[in-house]
Amino acid sequence: MHLVRTSVARRLAALAFIGLAMAVWAGMAPPAHGATAAPPAIPGSGAGDAPPGPPPEAIAACKGKAEGATVSFAGRHGESFNGVCQLVNGVLAARPVGGPGAGTGGPPPRR
Repeated sequence: MHLVRTSVARRLAALAFIGLAMAVWAGMAPPAHGATAAPPAIPGSGAGDAPPGPPPEAIAACKGKAEGATVSFAGRHGESFNGVCQLVNGVLAARPVGGPGAGTGGPPPRR
């Protein structure tokens, strides 16, 4: 009789271990097709926020222009920029020659 109890106890322990392993595995499994696995963003943390779009001044500088056109425009703080009109996230906007913050006479870009 003692042998039967030990056998049953071992089987129950094995089933418990398998159940626990399956529960852990299910928690680590990739999300179902179409689901997202990203944790919710903390408001104001910048996590999950979309990158900012081009400034209104850069968009206005390219209004009515073709992609690749060269333009000059004033930045948010009055600094002057020479740029090239490029499509940025579906919006035609001036990208400063030399990269962001390549204007003259103004403060460095804010971060």
